Amino acid sequence: MSENKNPRVHAEILPALAAVVGPTTKILAIGSVTAKGTPEAIAPVLPHEVRATVRNHLAGKIEQWFFQTEGYGVVFIVNATSTAEAHELLEKLPLGVAGMMEFELIALGPLAPLAMLIGEPPRS
Repeated sequence: MSENKNPRVHAEILPALAAVVGPTTKILAIGSVTAKGTPEAIAPVLPHEVRATVRNHLAGKIEQWFFQTEGYGVVFIVNATSTAEAHELLEKLPLGVAGMMEFELIALGPLAPLAMLIGEPPRS
């Protein structure tokens, strides 16, 4: 998980949005295969990865899952309230434990900036 500044942080682009903060309710997790994740290395781990992912889905932790059609990796919608919580969950998956997959994590929440358009005062 990178500690670099996220160029998509709205408050840095439009300072007025800094006052409009909503809770994090989901995490967009974009998974990429690392250099260790060669097809030969992934193949024997993949059945374990699928079972662990299904268990997390059935437990309500991974809400949606997708395969990147223009890349090589997965995209999950994770039910978590912080990127740290999602990171902990995803690092326990077999490919994460083996160091063959890493995730970019993006916190998501309600579209709180809409409050500015309907005249609601910002929540703090």
